[in-house]
Amino acid sequence: RDPALLQEFPGRKQMADYLMSKGIEASVGAKKRYSTDANLAGLSHEAEDLEFLTTSSRIVEPTMTCWPEDAPDSVEKVSVTFSEGFAHIINGKELSPLEMMREANRIGGRNGLGMSNAMENRVIGTKSRGVYEAPGMDLLGYALSQVYQTVLDKRSSDLFAQLSRFVSGQIYDGRYFDPSTRAALNAIDTLASRASGKVDISLYKGTAFIDSITEVPNSLYVEEFASMEADEGGQEGLDPSSAQGFVEVQRCEAIALAKAGHIQARRKIGTDGED
Repeated sequence: RDPALLQEFPGRKQMADYLMSKGIEASVGAKKRYSTDANLAGLSHEAEDLEFLTTSSRIVEPTMTCWPEDAPDSVEKVSVTFSEGFAHIINGKELSPLEMMREANRIGGRNGLGMSNAMENRVIGTKSRGVYEAPGMDLLGYALSQVYQTVLDKRSSDLFAQLSRFVSGQIYDGRYFDPSTRAALNAIDTLASRASGKVDISLYKGTAFIDSITEVPNSLYVEEFASMEADEGGQEGLDPSSAQGFVEVQRCEAIALAKAGHIQARRKIGTDGED
């Protein structure tokens, strides 16, 4: 920290006064029980009373969203269309990324989406408690997750989750331009290249419900394969009798584990707390 800077601007009031003197609108505002930082993606409320875990997150007065009880008493329908992982149409309107976020914030916000309480793991090793608002991210993220579930196989889904977690950690640590981050993002782009489709959702008091997932050209969901009904002639569904061979293959490992002592009987807990 620059000592001269700290001497000139010991607090937020002095910073706000300086900005105002330069014609830049700024205000510290009335003292609240927490501090707030904001950007297009959302708000973070931290510090002051929120530093105590005995303080309810509901002391926060939402800005971008609302508490569920303040949301409308009726369901709102919304549809989002994605192309290669990017949302580009919402409720039939094609929008730029900036306008997409603004519209998603408006829709999600008025329906009470995006409020969360989280314990942040700081780089210095401490924890920080925060209450977050991200209605647009919540809406778009939930809708996109449905497309990914439809187009990614199990191994790709696991890899995508690992890569996403890695990249988020890198960004948090200020390592967006690291070679490893760029490599992970390139891999994510490969997996996202098939994430195209339309998701219809119902929103009600902070909760989103899936109505339909359509227009997914790379969908791995095949109704004949997923059906629990008897296979009718001419379909390419699974033959139930083939499961026997699968079970017999799996039993070999189970028997080997049991003989080697790796499989133990379930522990029985008595009423007195002893085994």
